[in-house]
Amino acid sequence: MMQKQVDENFLYLTRAGIDTHQEPVVYMREDCHVCHSEGFNAQGRVRICVEERSIIATLNIVTGDFLSHQKAALSDSAWKLLGAKEGDKARFKHAPPVESMSHVRGKLYGKPFTLEAAREIITDISQERYSDIQLSAFVTSCAANAMSLEETIAVTQAMVECGQKFAWGDGVQVLDKHCVGGLPGNRTTPIVVAIVAANGLLMPKTSSRAITSPAGTADTMETLTNVILSFEQMQKVVRDQGACLAWGGSVSLSPTDDIIIRVERALDLDSEGQLVASVISKKIAAGSTHVLIDIPVGPTAKVRSVELAERLGNLLKDTAAALGLHVQTIISDGTQPVGRGVGPALEARDILAILQNKPKAPTDLRQRALTLAATLLEMGKKCGHREGLALATRTLESGQAWQKFVAICDAQGGLREPPLAQHRYDIVAQRAGVVAMFNNRVISRLASLAGAPNAPAAGLDLHVRLGDKVEKGQPLMTLHAEAAGELEYALDFYRAHPEVLRVEEEVV
Repeated sequence: MMQKQVDENFLYLTRAGIDTHQEPVVYMREDCHVCHSEGFNAQGRVRICVEERSIIATLNIVTGDFLSHQKAALSDSAWKLLGAKEGDKARFKHAPPVESMSHVRGKLYGKPFTLEAAREIITDISQERYSDIQLSAFVTSCAANAMSLEETIAVTQAMVECGQKFAWGDGVQVLDKHCVGGLPGNRTTPIVVAIVAANGLLMPKTSSRAITSPAGTADTMETLTNVILSFEQMQKVVRDQGACLAWGGSVSLSPTDDIIIRVERALDLDSEGQLVASVISKKIAAGSTHVLIDIPVGPTAKVRSVELAERLGNLLKDTAAALGLHVQTIISDGTQPVGRGVGPALEARDILAILQNKPKAPTDLRQRALTLAATLLEMGKKCGHREGLALATRTLESGQAWQKFVAICDAQGGLREPPLAQHRYDIVAQRAGVVAMFNNRVISRLASLAGAPNAPAAGLDLHVRLGDKVEKGQPLMTLHAEAAGELEYALDFYRAHPEVLRVEEEVV
C-alpha cells in the first residue's frame, strides 16, 4: 500500500514590521528548507501563495535569529497586498520571468516603444510584476533615450487603459489644471479649484504626491483634509460640490503612475515623455475635457528656457489631442520660489491666508492663482475673453472661493489646521546687499533634507524676494523640522551649498 506524500514545502507567515514603501518584500532564512528546495537567491522574484491568493515579492535573505526555520516574514506592503494573517501557511515558487523587460532593454539600446510594447510594460507594472530594480531600468530608459511623440502617446494610452475612468456625462465640460513643477511653493491648485468651482464649473482635481520636490498638491492638501478617497467617494464629492482635491493614487485612475513616481523620486529623474504620459493619462482618466498646464521657466526651474517650454507644451498638446483632450499651456516666470512656505504644511498656511484674504498673504502666489483661474473661467465660458481676471478676483475677494474650499474639505472629511514644526533655525544674510538669485533646485533639496514631504510640518519659510535689500544678519529664510536630527542634516547641507540664494552688493 502506497504511503500518502506529505507536502512540507511551506512556511508560516509573520509580519516583519518593515516599511519598504510600495515594494512587496519577503524575508527568508538562507538555510530554510524552502530556499534550498526551490533554489532561491537574494533579490529573486518569488510568488507567494496563501489559499487562492498570491502576490509577487522580492526576496531578501536573512541570517541569524531574525526568523525561525519555519517562518517567512513579509514587509508591510506585501502583508497588505496579500491580505495575510499571522500564522498563514504559505507556499512559494519562482515568479515567471517578466517578458516585457525585453522592450525596456530594447529602449535602452534605442529601439522605440510600440503601442503593444507599452501595453505589456504598463500592464506588468500595474500588476506588481516589476521589482524596483526593473522599474529603475524602465524609468532610466525613458530618460536616457527621449520618447518620441508616438511613444509618448502609446505609453499614455496604455496608462489610461490600466485604470478606472470617470464619466461625468456626454457633452459636460470638465476642467483641470496642472503645473509641470520645478518651482518650490507654487501651490496654486487648491486656490484655483476653489475659484473655478465657486463659479459653477466642474473640476474633479486629482493630484500626485511629490516626485523630486518637497511637496506635491496631494501632500499639501493632506495637512488640511482627507485626500484618500475611493472612486465612489470622489464621485459623490464632485457631484455635491462640483470639485474635489484628492490624491490620484487612491482612486486608481492611472495606477502605474504612483508606482513609477516612487522610483523617479528615488532616482531624482523625471523624463519629459514620462512626465507627459503621467499628466495626460490622469487627466483623461479623471474625465477631463479641457486642461490648462502651467510651465514655469527659469535658470534653476525644471524647464530652463522658453524654447524647451514650447517644445514640452507642444508635446503635451499633441499627445492630449491624439487622445481626445484639449490642452492649453501657459509659460510663467520660474526664476524664484512662489509664496513663502516650501513644504506641505507651510504651503497649506499660504493657501489658507490667500483664500481667507488675509492682509499679509503672499501676493505672488495669489496673483499666479488668479491668472490661472481667469484662464480656466474663460475656457469654461463663464465670462468673455479677457474678463476672467476680474471674475476670479471678485470670487476670491467676496469670500465665495473660501466658502467653496471649506465645503470641498468638509465633503472629503473635514478641514483641519496644518501642523507646526517643533524645531526652527534662521539662516541670515552674511553681508548687506540685494537678493540677486535663488537656486530653486537647491532650495527644494534643502526643504527635503529638513524632512519634507514625509514630515509634513518640515520645510522652509522664505523672508525675501528677488531685488529685496537686506542687511547683514537679517533672516533670509527659516528652516522647519520635526526632528532635531533632520534640522541638523539640512543645516549641514546648507553649509556645504550656500548657493541657495545669492546676495550681491547694491549698485548705486
